This record gives sequence, structure tokens and C-alpha cells, in this order.
Amino acid sequence: MTDAIPSNSAESIFSVDMLLKYMGNDDKALAVVSKIVRDAVAPRMAPIELAATALREQRLADAGKILHTLRGSIGTLGAKRLVTASLSLEKAIAEQHTELIPTLLTALESEYQLVLRNADDWLQRNMPQGV
Repeated sequence: MTDAIPSNSAESIFSVDMLLKYMGNDDKALAVVSKIVRDAVAPRMAPIELAATALREQRLADAGKILHTLRGSIGTLGAKRLVTASLSLEKAIAEQHTELIPTLLTALESEYQLVLRNADDWLQRNMPQGV
């Protein structure tokens, strides 16, 4: 039903295989998971852009909240690499290691773009019948 996306890392970029399995791994589960994926990636780069703006404006708490929300919603898609990158940035923000933030934000942005591409590819391969 699904295609695994190979990763050069021990952590995955995107994988909803376990979510599908827990939901029954049938056509109904595929339809529900497809909706979850579509909804999760619908904002596209907006969360990263909002966080970057908050960081530029020195609204560190706001940036941390945006990133925490992003991590929660995208983390359900098996995006372990994104979760790791987000946690690193959130920690730097919380500890006010402002010298680390630009590099960590760039890394998170790259991971998020990979998630979006992989999610789009998955949706194309697994479009439920009748959608």
C-alpha cells in the first residue's frame, strides 16, 4: 500500500507506515492518513517563515511556540529528523544561545522542505480512490 522512503540517516524524513498500521492498514485508514498528511503540510513554509520573523523581531517565546506546534503536527508523520532539528532549535531559543539560532533555523528549514517533498510524493503515490 505504501512505499518506504529510503533514508541515509537512522532517523526518517517522513513515514506514515506505523500510523497506517495502527489505523488498520486498509483503504479507510489510507483515506484518513491521507487527510492527516494533507492537513499537516497545507501551511507549506508558513510556520518556518513565522518563526523566522519572530526570531528576527526577538520574540523568542513566540518563535518557540510556533516551532513546538510545528514539531507536534509534523512529528506525527514520522518526521524524526525534523523533530530532532526542531528540538535543537527550541533548546537554543529557550537557553538564549542566539549565536546558534541562524544555523539551526537553516537546518530545520531544510528538514521541513524534505518533509514537504516526501509528503507530496507519498500523497501522489497513495491517493485514495475517489478523491
